[in-house]
Parts: sequence; C-alpha cells; structure tokens
Amino acid sequence: MDALEYGEVIGLRWQVGPVGGPSKSPEIDCPFGGNQVINTLYLPELREMLSERNAEELREFCVALHPARTAEFMEGLTPAEAWAVLQYADPATRAEIFHFLEWDRQVELLADQDQLQVAALVSVLSADDAVDLLQELPAIRVESILALVPASDRRSIQKLQSFAEGTAGALMTTEAACLREDLTVRVALEELARQAEHLETVYYIYVVDDQNRLHGVVNTRRLVSAIGKPETRLRDLMETDMVVAHVLDNQQDVAQKVAKFNLLAVPVVDDQNHMLGIITHDDIIDVVVEEATRDVQKIAAVAPLEDSYMRTPIFTLSWKRGMWLAILFFAGLLTAFALRHYEGSLKKYEWMAWFIPLIISSGGNSGSQSSTLVIAALTRQEIASRDWWAILRRELITGLLLGGFLALVGFLIAWAITPSIRHAVVIPITILAVVLCGTSIGGTLPLLFKRLGLDPALMSNPFVAGIIDILGILVYFQVAATILR
Repeated sequence: MDALEYGEVIGLRWQVGPVGGPSKSPEIDCPFGGNQVINTLYLPELREMLSERNAEELREFCVALHPARTAEFMEGLTPAEAWAVLQYADPATRAEIFHFLEWDRQVELLADQDQLQVAALVSVLSADDAVDLLQELPAIRVESILALVPASDRRSIQKLQSFAEGTAGALMTTEAACLREDLTVRVALEELARQAEHLETVYYIYVVDDQNRLHGVVNTRRLVSAIGKPETRLRDLMETDMVVAHVLDNQQDVAQKVAKFNLLAVPVVDDQNHMLGIITHDDIIDVVVEEATRDVQKIAAVAPLEDSYMRTPIFTLSWKRGMWLAILFFAGLLTAFALRHYEGSLKKYEWMAWFIPLIISSGGNSGSQSSTLVIAALTRQEIASRDWWAILRRELITGLLLGGFLALVGFLIAWAITPSIRHAVVIPITILAVVLCGTSIGGTLPLLFKRLGLDPALMSNPFVAGIIDILGILVYFQVAATILR
C-alpha cells in the first residue's frame, strides 16, 4: 500500500504504511518486519474473534493489510483456524492471501479441508498454480475437487495437467489477454476491461484470428496511447516480430529466452501457432531458482532432490547422497592403490609423505575452480562446446600463473625442511604440473559432457578432485623418480 490508511484489525487500530516499513499510530507500534514474535503476537485476539464468529472484524483483518502481511500474521494458527479466517475474505482476496502462505501449509489446507470450499478456492487460483498444488494431493482427492470446480476452470486445469513436467505447457497459464485483430482501440479497451478480472497480467495483449492463431502482440502502453484514435484496428498497432515458446520447449530454454529479450511474459503456441497461454516472469524466476538449485546439488555430487530439503525423507536423502559417495569412495581407493604402488619410494624418502596433501589439494582445488567456472558459463550460454580450444588455452595460461606462484611458495617451504635443494626441486615441479592438469581437465571435461549430450554439472567438483588426486600421486612420484634417480 503506497498511501497511508487506517484499518480496524483484531480490535486494535493501527496505521498501515508501505509494505516492508514501520507503521505507527497513537495506540500501538506495529513493525511489519515479518519476524515470528510479531506474527504470533495477536494470535489470541484472532482466535477470540473466530470463537465469537466476529465476521466484521475478521473481514477487516483480511483486507486491511497487504495479503503477504496477513499471511504472516496467520502463521501461528492451526490449519483449521487459518482456513476459517480465509472464509471471511472475498474470493479474490482469499486467493491472494492463500498464495502467500507457506507451500506446505497450502498443500495441507487443500488436503484436509471441506472439498466444496477447496473447489471454490481452486477455481479462483491461476490455473498453473492450481495444477502445481493438485499434483501434491492423492489422485482420488484431486478427482473429487475437480468434479466441483466450474467446467471452464476444470478444462484449463486438465489441459495443463496433460503436459509433461518441465515443459512450457506445464509452466504456462491459460489466463492471457487475447483479442481479435479486427477490433478497434475503443472496443479493445472495453473488452480488456471485461477480461481484466480473470487475467494474470495485462502487460501484453495478444492479437489472434478467429481460429485463435497468434498474429501479433500489442503492449498495454501502446494501446492506451492510441486512445486518441479510437477507430484504429489492432492489426495496425500490433508487432508481428515476436518471441514465442513452443508448448513442448524445455522450461530452461524458455527462461533463457525471457532473460535474453527482457520480457515480462512470453506466449506459448503449438505447431499450428494456436495461442495456448503465457508464461509470466514470476514463473520464470521460479524456474531459474529451481534450475540453479539442481545445478548446485549436482556440483556437490548429490542427485537433485525432487522436493525441498526438509520435506525429503531421510532414506531418500541418504540414497541420493550415498550412491554418489560410493562412486567417489571407489575412486578414492584408486588413490590408495597408487600410494601402495610407491610404498618403496616412501620408505626411502620419508619426507615425500609430508607433501602429499599439499600436492593433491593444489591440483584438486584448481580443477574444481575451473569446472565450476566453465559449468556456470555453459549455463548462461556464454560459451559452447565448440569453444574448447580457446577455453583450454585460457586454462593452461591460468594454470601456469597459478601453478608458478604456488610452486615458488612450495619450493621455499621444501628447501627449509628437505635434505637438499635437489630434493626440494621435486615439490615445485610437481605442483606446477598438477595445477596445469587440474585447470585443463577441470575446464574441458564439462565441455566433453556437454558435447556428449550429458549434463555438464555431473562433472562436479568431487569428481574432478578425485581424478586429479590419482593423477597428482602419479605425477608426484614420477617427478621424484626422475630427479632423485
């Protein structure tokens, strides 16, 4: 809320200020900071109003604050109490408040409350949000709820449910502003006013023909600016050079399009260019967060979680981590076998064992840095597999600079604690060679995975470090054998 206003909420008068800032009145200070102490402060008053069925004050509570703040003040209520409060709001406000509740609470409310009331709520939610929530419920519960939803809303939900998860079709909403190309500006504004209540966004008006084929787009600013020429046709205002998403496009590709062209929404079409829906920027943000989370988990050698960390069962969490840990464990055994092979050298030159952690960590860390940077660049489409030579060259030069610095430091330390300079020279030469291997392997293996059609994030830091560990041991003892022979 931009303008200050007063609301009678839970029996106390407070001044409602801009969302996120402090609000003050003569009676009470009410900082809207969202902390749990403030959110639970008025729970007794809320429960008292519920017990007395004080409809007037409960309705005022639902509308006096921004829906996000109202949801915060309801955090301490039980699911039944929270649902009872929502019933005092008008359908549109109820959907807004519900949207700001925690995801687990939303699912719990749809799973346990009266089916008729749940169906009424689902019918006013955007179709894509409704689909996401219904996916969390048992199939028999979903069927019962959808049977009570109005036919038009039910068709929209079922249409989105038919698309595979992770595609543009599953991500889109069917609530888009679509107008025919032969409408005049005056009629178009009247029609837009009629549709606005049921639309998720009116940033763009999509121009279609009688068969609902997409022909162009007009942004709202241009339409309003043309109000001085009310008889102008939409076909004369629309832009035909549009960015669109195919209904079967991968959601990550759609997110990259929206980011590249700085769009607030992108239309979704089928093979015949029929207008099916739109994907808005808030859904794109969710996709970006989801994909980033999956990549981070892969880089840490964890199979991506299908649910949040706290909602993932312990057994599932252990399995997704354990299967990769087992692979890394056996990779570590190869390092142990390599050390066993050089057992005689370690007995003869005991000082070499002191530097083994230094050698393998230098190579592993440099390799992990390179793989992380390359994976991030691939994700942002800054580089492609065909750039492998330029990337390898950069990583070799970087490896020389980093390895040279670390080699100098390593030589000074080795000179101080090894029997002679001849022995000490083994350390800087090995460090330089291992860092060069680390940067070149870490920089090129993600490219190789990309070329093979695999996810580059699978070549994660632990895998690169495991490879460099084995290679570092081999290089170390071969350098020592050559110099000290």
